[in-house]
Amino acid sequence: ALLAAAPAADLPPLPIDAQQTALMIYTSGTTGRPKGAEITHGNLTANLDALHQAWGWREDDVLLHVLPIFHVHGLVVALHGALHAGATAILLPRFSPAEVLDTLTRRRCTVFMAVPTIHRRLVEYPHAADYDLRHMRLLTSGSDRLPDDLFQQFRQIFGHTLLERYGMTETGMNLSNPLHGERRVGSVGLPLPGVSARIADPETDAPLPDGEIGEVQIRGPHVFKGYWQMPAKTAAAFTADGWLRTGDLGLRQPDGYFTLKGRAKDLIITGGLNVYPPEVELVLAAYPGVAASAVIGCPDAEWGERIVAVVVPQPGVALRAEEIVAYCRHQLASYKTPRAVIFVESLPRNALGKVQKAELRRLLCAPTA
Repeated sequence: ALLAAAPAADLPPLPIDAQQTALMIYTSGTTGRPKGAEITHGNLTANLDALHQAWGWREDDVLLHVLPIFHVHGLVVALHGALHAGATAILLPRFSPAEVLDTLTRRRCTVFMAVPTIHRRLVEYPHAADYDLRHMRLLTSGSDRLPDDLFQQFRQIFGHTLLERYGMTETGMNLSNPLHGERRVGSVGLPLPGVSARIADPETDAPLPDGEIGEVQIRGPHVFKGYWQMPAKTAAAFTADGWLRTGDLGLRQPDGYFTLKGRAKDLIITGGLNVYPPEVELVLAAYPGVAASAVIGCPDAEWGERIVAVVVPQPGVALRAEEIVAYCRHQLASYKTPRAVIFVESLPRNALGKVQKAELRRLLCAPTA
């Protein structure tokens, strides 16, 4: 409203170089010390244009914003997305399921972006089914893997299919399930307009065929220009032919949909065999009485690494480690079965709800003999 009321002559255009740094956002630090990612004006414009094309942003959209704005998800994807479209953004000072559902309904919000932890709290809210969200057009999930059961529960309770997507501090958004089309459970979808994505061998950077697990690598005008005052880390982040090494493992289906398999640094190698923690975590999520879990690899003199399941029981539920191990043994190959189960009251998470596995390894992995 203020911009619309001001004469155009009072707002002279500023000379902006597309290669000039527009903002610096620090990485989440899930695998080490946070790094300042320099995002240029050109990066922002390319990513926002792609998101507007893919997600159909409109001037009459109303975004309910509950995410921290020191992170690319809350600042660029959500807030900048609304501003770029001239849409309305309603910012809540803190999250509560009741206030979110009330505001979505009362203010007739059309867009809501959140992380799985928030979506979980919404579906578990006792009065969730009392709210009618049929007026909404886009509800997204990101910053961490969306569990299959949560995907289904959200659709059953609210009548909406969450749109899962994939991005990172250094790029903004890269992949997304379609606005119109199949939103595939367990998948982060297809490359956004102008984005190139491939699966490559983490050691050689050679492209891998569809169906094989490798590192997700990204290229496009939205990719950042480097880490602030870290030239060596910037150089290491790119391949010789200019692809960004994301550090995420995944695979591409023949129809172009991508599926993530976890962080490369979280990969467990036990007895020379690769174990992807999300596969084990999906099995644990289906075990009665498990509220949350994280699977890590701890040093082992015989096997290289042993699989450890860190489990948060549901309130009032007494779980037995040996029964969980036996259950996993029936669901997984023997080498993927946890060797130990550790019960904790909660998992260490960052501000966006992502589990800090490096912290778990530091706290729970005793030095190998």
